[in-house]
Amino acid sequence: MVQLTFSASEAERLAEQACRSAGANPATARSLATATVSAALHGRPEVGFPHLLQYLTGFRAGRLNGEAEPTLTHPLPAILHSDADGGTAQLGFDLAMPMLVASTRELGVSLFTQHNGFTTGELGYYVRRLAIEGLIALAVSNSPAVVAGTTGGKAVFGTNPMAFAAPLSDSHAPLVIDQASSATALVNLAEAADAGRRIPEGWALDAEGRPTTDATAALRGTLLAFGGTKGANVALMVECLAAGLSGASWSLDMADPQEGRRSVDAGMTIIAIQPRLIDEHFALRLSRQLDRLSAQGTYVPGRRPVHDNIREEEGVVIDTPVLEAIRRYLPGPE
Repeated sequence: MVQLTFSASEAERLAEQACRSAGANPATARSLATATVSAALHGRPEVGFPHLLQYLTGFRAGRLNGEAEPTLTHPLPAILHSDADGGTAQLGFDLAMPMLVASTRELGVSLFTQHNGFTTGELGYYVRRLAIEGLIALAVSNSPAVVAGTTGGKAVFGTNPMAFAAPLSDSHAPLVIDQASSATALVNLAEAADAGRRIPEGWALDAEGRPTTDATAALRGTLLAFGGTKGANVALMVECLAAGLSGASWSLDMADPQEGRRSVDAGMTIIAIQPRLIDEHFALRLSRQLDRLSAQGTYVPGRRPVHDNIREEEGVVIDTPVLEAIRRYLPGPE
């Protein structure tokens, strides 16, 4: 597949302009563009620019509020509750982050929970930003039901991802773990179907509830939780924290993020911890432990340098079909 490489600032301008043209206000466009480039550079590229298309179609269709003005309440000093106003999850978090960081540094532990938002995109983005601030962070979010609780069962959970991040001795290269509670992410099925590849057993069921290795059949069916009932239990815990605590819709009740005009109403909850209040050398100790694990052949995720400001030497690669689809949202020459 042909790909084009953009500087980080060019990629961010592209995303921001497309969002504005699709109906997003300046704050929403900037917030989403920043998250999109961050996913492409530091996180999971498949939920960067390819996923941006879902937001753009959502703005145009009206199921994603481009004029959202999230409201933030403080039920207790350590708790922040956000109503995303039918807009992006990223904007609600951006508005709350300064207070979340400040309260965590003061109190040791703080909680942010949000409802009435669109799907969260790359969940690792949120915890990665908090880890750069020196905080441990755990995030969970729910999404429309596409995961069966048992083999042969109906879809009852979303992919319900969870993400974790912790600061290390290199403050710009935190430990970041970001994974779904399903056996794989939905985007991986779509990629396999487009490429005509088979998928591993245990990933999905077809429309009749039978195990399948046909990616196209899996897209018409349901995903499976990782590890059977253990993964389903994790998906349920995520649902309790992301939707139950925030007041968002349960996955079974959520609107389709790709069809109609009804707001998705996804939930997200983030717990932030200040480790230095207990162990001043937490970051150094964890870094050394991860080095020990790596030396033993253990896979250690994350630890890629992340920069607060866009650096021109960082290139963003975009597949040509995705780029062409995004450019259709840009205003034409006058």
